[in-house]
Amino acid sequence: MKNFVVAASLLVLMGSAAHAASAVNLDSEPRTLIVTEGGSKSELSLAAGETVEFCSGGCFVTMPNGDRQALTGTETVEISGGVGRIK
Repeated sequence: MKNFVVAASLLVLMGSAAHAASAVNLDSEPRTLIVTEGGSKSELSLAAGETVEFCSGGCFVTMPNGDRQALTGTETVEISGGVGRIK
């Protein structure tokens, strides 16, 4: 029974990690996203070519060009030419 509880806990932890949005900066210069999650606003800076995971439980993201999108936590934001696109 103890092994079952440990295995179930690990499965839940691994499953929750898989449900995070990601952002990839395809530009040759740094870009910044504004992420609003749970009423808290923060800046997410991405270096050229960098990929990061964020927004595990849903959030709003403001793209470098000012567009704002709601995310559920499963999307990928691709930044190219200073414009973010949801994939």
